[in-house]
Amino acid sequence: MIEVVTIETPELGDRSYIVHDGSEALVVDPQRDIDRCTEAAERLGVKITAVAESHIHNDYVSGGLALATMVGARYVVAAADEVGFERVGVQDHDILTVASFTVEVLSTPGHTPNHCSYLIREGDHPVALCTGGSLLYGTVGRTDLIGADVTEELTRAQYRSAQRLAQLPGDVGVYPTHGFGSFCSSTSTSGSTTSTIGQERQMNLALTIDDEDTFVKTLLAGLTAYPRYYVHMGAENRRGAAPVDLSPPEPVDTDELRRRIEAGEWVVDLRARRAFARGHISGTIGIELGDLFSTYLGWLIPWGTPVTLLGETPDAVAKAQRDLVRIGIDRPAGSAVGAIDKLAGGSPLRSYPCIDFETLVRERSTHPDLLIVDVRRDDERLDAHLPSSIHIPLQNLEERMDEIPPDRGTLFVHCAAGFRASLAASLLDRAGYEVVLVDDDFAVALTAGPELRRGRVANREQ
Repeated sequence: MIEVVTIETPELGDRSYIVHDGSEALVVDPQRDIDRCTEAAERLGVKITAVAESHIHNDYVSGGLALATMVGARYVVAAADEVGFERVGVQDHDILTVASFTVEVLSTPGHTPNHCSYLIREGDHPVALCTGGSLLYGTVGRTDLIGADVTEELTRAQYRSAQRLAQLPGDVGVYPTHGFGSFCSSTSTSGSTTSTIGQERQMNLALTIDDEDTFVKTLLAGLTAYPRYYVHMGAENRRGAAPVDLSPPEPVDTDELRRRIEAGEWVVDLRARRAFARGHISGTIGIELGDLFSTYLGWLIPWGTPVTLLGETPDAVAKAQRDLVRIGIDRPAGSAVGAIDKLAGGSPLRSYPCIDFETLVRERSTHPDLLIVDVRRDDERLDAHLPSSIHIPLQNLEERMDEIPPDRGTLFVHCAAGFRASLAASLLDRAGYEVVLVDDDFAVALTAGPELRRGRVANREQ
């Protein structure tokens, strides 16, 4: 009996899979922290004999090479991909045998040029399909990560790949890598946690549009900004990432923290955003530890800048460290653990207020020149926005701060649900601005004040 075990990485919106028959296992698209795979295999009582990549990943550093090397497994990568390590190169219709089941390689270009899906057969019966960034739940993987010059070509290839997969029997289970919050998804997914080929025929964007040109137009219109750190992931995965070191970072004292802040390094406070607003060390950056932590730190940090982590507990620092290795930030420059006033060494803490949208509407009714900074994406801004607000997407904030009038006083910063605004507020506070964090759901603003400019209403991320 074949079982597919899911290893979720909600921090990046991805899944890895262990496919096994009770004795041997195939691991598909493992994340960098491979201990989760080896521990799962041990619990299942199976030996990992093959590790396969659906594609050269853009949103995380793969643990595939390290895992295959550690356990002595075959490492399966598309033969057409140029890589700096030995692997089993595969192409369309190649067959792999793992104990009692077989794996057919299906060429499914689109998300990347050499993308593969893996069809699992028990005897002659196909039972599961690991689709990587090809067929997702309700949509497909985005096609613009390689370059603008090949985006349309890859989009057409993605449509044809999805149509090909749709010819499989309807009861075949679909197991995508992306689509659970990852920016590798082209549009919003269905929100499903399981699916089959038959279900996807009924609801998938690529399978309910029967014209390729219409599909291309629809998919390209849905593409939004994606994290800047993606540009580094493909190159690292082609080289082959080394094993990670998750031992505790070097402890840093108060004087060294201050030196690092003054040197322009990133000293990142992991506490909840309202706790950061109530009191934080001047010059630190507040990025609340949660599912969005590594995505936005990786998106915003000048690549290669040293990162020092501030956490209330060693577990918080360890969690952040694990999240960061997945995107190629292998070792924090150091860490400090404890209450923030202790870490400040007696120096006064900075703070700023937090309000909701109802309070913002009341404030603006009496102070119409109040300066509001909207840090959402361009597509969110088009859906609905507060008139007279300044729009600077979070990922562009540091290089566009000169667009903020210097004589307008306090800045009221908002996004869709508070997380991005909190990060923006900490960056503006670090730059010397007086800020107020609007920590609220933007949907509230739709009813709190009638003066919104609006089209569609969307709230796809925090």
